[in-house]
Amino acid sequence: MSAVEAPRRTAIVTGAGTGIGRAAALELARRGWTVALFGRTARTLEETASVIRAAGGEAVTLPCDVTRADEVTDAFARVGERFGRIDLLFNNAGSFGPQARVDELSDADWQAVLAVNVTGSLLCAREAFRRMREQDPQGGRIINNGSVSAHRPRPRSAAYAITKHAVTGLTRSIALDGRPFGVTATQIDIGNAATELLAGIGDDAGALQADGSRRREPSFDVAHAARLIADVADLPLDVAVHELVVTATGMPYDGRG
Repeated sequence: MSAVEAPRRTAIVTGAGTGIGRAAALELARRGWTVALFGRTARTLEETASVIRAAGGEAVTLPCDVTRADEVTDAFARVGERFGRIDLLFNNAGSFGPQARVDELSDADWQAVLAVNVTGSLLCAREAFRRMREQDPQGGRIINNGSVSAHRPRPRSAAYAITKHAVTGLTRSIALDGRPFGVTATQIDIGNAATELLAGIGDDAGALQADGSRRREPSFDVAHAARLIADVADLPLDVAVHELVVTATGMPYDGRG
C-alpha cells in the first residue's frame, strides 16, 4: 500500500440480494467499499455480487439465515478473517409479514416476523458491535433499516409495526452503549421506495388507508435511499447521525392514521 492510498473499508449488508439491500450494496461498492453480502438466497446474492465485480468492485457472498445465531456468528467470523475488520453494518434484512389486525395475527406469523425483524437485527448488531469494539483502530458504524412504520403504522400491519418500533429501541441502545468504543448507530426510516416488495402500491389497486379506502401512493427510486445510506457510511466516526426519515413526496405520513 502506498503512503497516499487509503485503507479499503469493509461493509456488511444483510438482505443484500434484492431491494434496498442490493441498492445500498451497489452504491457502497461504487464508492470503494468492499461489501460482504448476507442473505438467505445464494442466487440473488451472486446477482448483486456480479454487478459489483463487473464494475471493478469487490464483493463476497455469505448465504446465511440472520435468525440463526450460529450462522450469523460464522458469517461475521469469515468476514473478519478475510478482511481484518468491519467498518459498517447495514442491518437491512426484514419481513413485512401478513396483513392482519392484532386480533387476527397467528402465533406462527408473529414469531416469523419477530425472528427476522428483531432477533435477526439484534444478532447481526451484536456481532458487529463486538468486533467493532475489539478491532484496532476501534469503532464502526451500524445503520439499521427501520421504516416509517416505526413512527406511524399502516392499517392491518401490527406485526410489522411492532417489530419496527423494536428496531428503534435497538438503534438507541447501540448508540448509547457504543459511545465509549467509537461505535455509532443510525436508523433510516424509508417510506415508499420503489422495490419489488412495494410493487402495486402505485397501481389502480393502491394501498389500504386508515379510512378503509385504497389509494394509489407515490414512490421514489430506491437509488436515492441507497445514496443516503452511503452518505452516512462515508462520514467520519466523530459524526453521529441518529435518525433519518425519507419518503416519497406526497405519500401519507404526517397525516397518516
